[in-house]
Amino acid sequence: MTTYVMLINWTDQGVKSVRESPARLDAARKLLAEMGGSFKEFYLTMGEYDMVVVGEASDDAVMARFALSLAMKGNVRTRTLKAFPEAAYREIINSLG
Repeated sequence: MTTYVMLINWTDQGVKSVRESPARLDAARKLLAEMGGSFKEFYLTMGEYDMVVVGEASDDAVMARFALSLAMKGNVRTRTLKAFPEAAYREIINSLG
């Protein structure tokens, strides 16, 4: 499984209905699970982003479908980062010669 970090901001629509946000989070968690992925961690954050999700999916296409599915609902905008664990980081750096 590949790890992804998703940086999330509410849209104006999402903020207007923020009280429904926990139910939307539950629905998003279920949707990603149905796609074969999972949420590993979720955070409400202060600063540039409103929320952060650390999740896993079998490939980039699954995470892209998930992000697009969220965007289509109009409550959030996302930025998704593919994350490499420390072992992969070390292997990449060592391969530089």
